[in-house]
Amino acid sequence: MGRRLRKNSTPDHDGILLVDKPKEWTSHDVVNFVRNRYRFNKVGHCGTLDPLATGLIVIVIGKATKLASKLTADDKLYVTEMTLGRETDSHDEEGETTREASYEHVTEEQIKQCAIDFTGEQMQTPPMVSALKQNGKKLYDLARQGIVVEREARPVTFHSLTIDKIELPKVHYTLHCSKGSYVRVLCYDMGLKLETAAYMSNLRRTKSGQFSLDNAVTIDHLKTIERTEVEKLIIPIDQVEIAED
Repeated sequence: MGRRLRKNSTPDHDGILLVDKPKEWTSHDVVNFVRNRYRFNKVGHCGTLDPLATGLIVIVIGKATKLASKLTADDKLYVTEMTLGRETDSHDEEGETTREASYEHVTEEQIKQCAIDFTGEQMQTPPMVSALKQNGKKLYDLARQGIVVEREARPVTFHSLTIDKIELPKVHYTLHCSKGSYVRVLCYDMGLKLETAAYMSNLRRTKSGQFSLDNAVTIDHLKTIERTEVEKLIIPIDQVEIAED
């Protein structure tokens, strides 16, 4: 017996669709939009972006959903804006302020040295405001209840951390990192290293493994085209490079 299709759906056009996620959309919002607008049966994504972040979301459709775990494991590239002088409970601009500190003493040389110090293998503690689960409960659900639990630090790798522009209190940098890296935690940790406070004020993903934002389609454009046009944008599975285990 064949697979049962969703109501009013048609067989999937298997492959990868690259989408430029807008601010305030969740990664699941993008998945649901693609699934519902184009009546696909199976749709997933490879690597969550916070609502604050924009940029590349790798959407897997049909049989390509089987590749999700492998593609999620790919390195990512982010263009980041960090703001000095304030900490928040979520480590980004949407959180509640938890501490303020002067950044007047921070020099460009110190910032560049800080970037060097954080390059390479690091241990990073996941934030409370995250989708990670502990004892079956998502951390952000606990955080909403005012509950803070211990989190184990995890190994991550920052392959490169390049300072692009310094206009204090703003610091702009490009980060090439391994899967599971939290850029907002990196901003928080860099603030501590600089003996001030910091939070992530902007984030844009430009690459995920072999895929680039340059080839992504915007949500606004997807709203204007029909399924036949979308199918032309889908990358066939046989054109996707899969790393060996």
